[in-house]
Amino acid sequence: MNHGHDVSHRTETEEKSSKKSWNYEKEMKKLQIELAHLQTWVKDSGLRVVIIFEGRDAAGKGGIIKRIVEKVSPRVFRVVALPAPTDREKSQIYMQRYIAHLPAAGEIVIFDRSWYNRPGVDRIMGFCSEKKARRFLELAPRFEAAIVESGVLLLKYFLVVSEDEQERRFRKRIEDPLRQWKLSPMDIESYRRWWDYSRAYDELLRMTDTHHAPWWIVPSDDKKRARVNCIAHLLSSIPYEHIAFKAPDLGKRQKRPNDYVEDQSLRHVVPDITRSAHGSD
Repeated sequence: MNHGHDVSHRTETEEKSSKKSWNYEKEMKKLQIELAHLQTWVKDSGLRVVIIFEGRDAAGKGGIIKRIVEKVSPRVFRVVALPAPTDREKSQIYMQRYIAHLPAAGEIVIFDRSWYNRPGVDRIMGFCSEKKARRFLELAPRFEAAIVESGVLLLKYFLVVSEDEQERRFRKRIEDPLRQWKLSPMDIESYRRWWDYSRAYDELLRMTDTHHAPWWIVPSDDKKRARVNCIAHLLSSIPYEHIAFKAPDLGKRQKRPNDYVEDQSLRHVVPDITRSAHGSD
């Protein structure tokens, strides 16, 4: 696992040549079409899928998830990004609030961070004891084995980013009003405590990488390549087939009844600011 500055740097000529060899928008469109086919298959077959995204802060988890769900139905692809636990949830069995979000037949649940908060941020920030964190690492493989044995397909992705690239992305968030909401106090702590997180993540990956639920590492210094590579791997990991689309016959629209008069007396129409700002064409 790469934690620091040992990311290989390609020459400018190699970068230009590489960019010419593939087109991000074209590749993403192909993948999103396949995700639509996957959606139909999952819904038709009743498959249950769980996809976990973990990794460094600012590594690009949100960007990958956004591209996965961008063109599909939220009724099939559900994104779970849980806030900090309530006092009631803190009193429950740790896994309890995550179990409630596992998929039913015909659903794909994407966890934007998951139960792996416990050996990660919870452990480092002192939200749980060292004993509880280590106990989690011992029990997690058994918990995931039970999920898989029940027929759920479980995929786990861990995104890695270099120190320099993470800092660049954090500074970009600080400067851009549209990204400032992405920067939390926990992000700042993760930046300051890089090596504490490195040790925690190394142990997490070592103890919870199993045959039934392996971790797949996604290098993400190049966000676009990370998105394409991760989604392509996801699709290759799920055995699905294309189901032919049966085009419906729209038939004929009914005729307007002679006695129908549209009542607009109680309708509040949104003002057209484009005309008021630029004048009517």
